[in-house]
Amino acid sequence: MARKRNDLADRIVDLVARGIIGAARLLPYRARVQTVGWLTAHVIGPLAGFPKRVRANLAYVGLDLPEAEIRRLCREVSRNVGRNLIEMYSTEEFKAHAARTPVEGPGTEVLFAARDAGRPVVIVTAHFGSYDAARAAVVARGCRIGGIYKPMSNPHFNAHYVDALSAIAKPMFPRGRKGLAEMLKFLKGGGMVGLLIDQDISSGATLSFFGKPARTPLSAAEMALRYDAPMIPIFGIRKENGVDFRLEVQAPIPPGSPEEMTQAFNDRLETLVRENMDQWFWIHRRWEALKPRPKKKAPATTPPAETPPAETPPAPDRS
Repeated sequence: MARKRNDLADRIVDLVARGIIGAARLLPYRARVQTVGWLTAHVIGPLAGFPKRVRANLAYVGLDLPEAEIRRLCREVSRNVGRNLIEMYSTEEFKAHAARTPVEGPGTEVLFAARDAGRPVVIVTAHFGSYDAARAAVVARGCRIGGIYKPMSNPHFNAHYVDALSAIAKPMFPRGRKGLAEMLKFLKGGGMVGLLIDQDISSGATLSFFGKPARTPLSAAEMALRYDAPMIPIFGIRKENGVDFRLEVQAPIPPGSPEEMTQAFNDRLETLVRENMDQWFWIHRRWEALKPRPKKKAPATTPPAETPPAETPPAPDRS
């Protein structure tokens, strides 16, 4: 009975999402991105509890901001979430937009030299700005880039979600042992992989982000070292209009231990976030300390024989 109820809820959520996306796609590209951004900032985000998450994260890392600025971040972070969603579902327009965007930064020469030589590259980025822009822009310039994704828990939504991801760049590998093996084979063959490594993961190393312990996956650095591939951070930084962005290809992270390399990425991302506070996904539970903990059940105990039975407590007063 519970499974049917859950499946019905999944279908309803999927139908609502399809309706919003379908209606938005009737609009011209720029109006589409702005409209879904507004809708997420003022309707979807508050209903989903995004402002509460933003406030909790800001408070946890000790950012003492004026209330007006906190309210602005709650709104603008939600807006950026909506923009990213509709960009992913605007495949052809988004890819064309990314192709026209200049790719700049000290890492461009290394990136394109590896492309020309057929060498593997590990691209690292974050849920920041327009994060799919990195994949789209690199593919538009002749790079073969794959990525790994976590399947959505809603199977009805997941079907078109994976299609949308794959339409921007292929191949896409599902998270798990099989997907990882396929991705490593692709990388070893001279492909590039793009990874978002800014979320809490239980198997990650405890590093630092905004001065707090942050479990961070070491897999990107480990792959870069294993296959002698440069580890290059790339970010799609939104411009003031929210639709355009610039692609910043940073210098490769110097080889070292996986912990050192991944901490270097965290430090670079933190610098970028501090400069563009409204462009990072403050809605994520980035720090383990902010994740809800499952309630522990009290162990069942048998009272000693000599203990008299407890009196039945009075019914609670519900008046």
